[in-house]
Amino acid sequence: MRINLVGIALMADDPTASAQSFVEHFGFTVNTDIGWYVNTQHEGHMNLSLDFVQRDHESSADVLKSKPVAGTLLAFLVDDVDAEERWLRQAGLDFVLPLTTEGWGQRRFQVMGPDRVVVEVLQMVPPDPDWLAEHRLAPE
Repeated sequence: MRINLVGIALMADDPTASAQSFVEHFGFTVNTDIGWYVNTQHEGHMNLSLDFVQRDHESSADVLKSKPVAGTLLAFLVDDVDAEERWLRQAGLDFVLPLTTEGWGQRRFQVMGPDRVVVEVLQMVPPDPDWLAEHRLAPE
């Protein structure tokens, strides 16, 4: 299979408001907004489409209608997670996981996005040698 674009569609109560949150806080741009459907993309990733669809719209499969989003996490890898954390904390977002450094080599935090979608912002950092050894991942 040759994939030309990866599209993620999130069911939303208010697609325009949900999309606007990603525009304001994460740098996405709205390409199309027809009320029940909003398409966004990020300037640096034109082969990724993040869409928002009215939860109860007639075009949605019945299994998606009126179902709350649960267990969905979007992760964004950034250059300076500390700066992004300060920016999003100042913007008043709801932090569900505080900024932390993980032994496996990530510095990350999570915020609650619109429609209960969790957004993780992370930066790769050198892994902890003790953690690597404990999990038998240390180079020999």
